[in-house]
Amino acid sequence: MKQIALISGLILGLTAQSVPAQATYPSGKAVDCYCTNTQGHRVELGQTICMKIGDRMFQAQCQMSLNVPMWREVGQGCQTSSLDSDANGA
Repeated sequence: MKQIALISGLILGLTAQSVPAQATYPSGKAVDCYCTNTQGHRVELGQTICMKIGDRMFQAQCQMSLNVPMWREVGQGCQTSSLDSDANGA
């Protein structure tokens, strides 16, 4: 009988750990988590942007770490494009 209680306790413990936690206010409303870019604009969790800090440019993704939104570098450099400044198209 003790073994059954121990096994069911372990199963419940493992199940509870696999459910992702969502931060909530005391009222029960979910906390809206997001990152901000260098201009202060909102960037949603999971979004990847090109970030420039000083002379360095890299791809960064908005992620959660210890219940805090943060930027994580996910790639070196950024894809860029430019237009030819010649108005005649030559």
